[in-house]
Amino acid sequence: MLKQRIITAVVLLAILLPALFWPTPQPFLAITLVLIAAGGWEWGRLNGLGQGASLAAGAITLGLCVLGWVLGWTAQPASALWLVVGAAWVLAGAWLVRAGVPGWPRIPLALRLVAGVLALALAWLAMAQARVIGVNFLLSVLVLVWVADVFAYIAGKTMGMKIFGRKLAPTISPGKSWEGALGGVAAVVVLAIAWTFADSAAHAQVPSLYSRLASMGWLVLVIGAIFLAAMSVVGDLVESLVKRSAGFKDSSQLLPGHGGVLDRVDALLPTLPLAMMLASLAQR
Repeated sequence: MLKQRIITAVVLLAILLPALFWPTPQPFLAITLVLIAAGGWEWGRLNGLGQGASLAAGAITLGLCVLGWVLGWTAQPASALWLVVGAAWVLAGAWLVRAGVPGWPRIPLALRLVAGVLALALAWLAMAQARVIGVNFLLSVLVLVWVADVFAYIAGKTMGMKIFGRKLAPTISPGKSWEGALGGVAAVVVLAIAWTFADSAAHAQVPSLYSRLASMGWLVLVIGAIFLAAMSVVGDLVESLVKRSAGFKDSSQLLPGHGGVLDRVDALLPTLPLAMMLASLAQR
């Protein structure tokens, strides 16, 4: 399993990294369209659709993203959109985690399907806009999610439940602890401060998300980092409760050793739009 995970990771990085650092955003946006369409297909399966209907969900997700690209939305500021999407993620995420696994089937199927497809398409649009801003900006958001995840795992394994003595969301994701979540948040705060200093030292032409937040004060930077790290956990928990409700361990087996696309991007679904929201607010 470990060998398979490593091979898959190497192949993905070999495809994504050259596209990410290409002088123009188009190659990266095109490649990520494939992933986001796969995520739409997985979303249909997780909600009980058959193969044909799930493929249609993937096609609709892809179509929405392509439409946004053709209309030029990837290069247009969308402060109001990200404020609405960010607020929706905070409110819906809190409700879903509170309702837990039993609450998911009570939501009408049509609403679940529409919400999932929109969440995927909007996350892609946020990622596209972030890439148009610059690689440094997009990477600062992506690395935030990876650091939160990795250090949450390390802190959870190291401390167990020795401080708070209880799980974070035992009925949704029994493996997560409060100690792990706080360890991930703390690591993100350190990352944000370090990245801001690195931007300053390198005289970065394209400021990272952290530098934009720090321009409003260090307290804003710390609060913003904590908020995004916490919402990345919410994204993870939401996908976990959907899979648990559907009786799935992974969203699919498209990525050998890693599960499915949604298993890899779940934490990014709220974090990318919220990062764009904070960046928009920081520019005012």
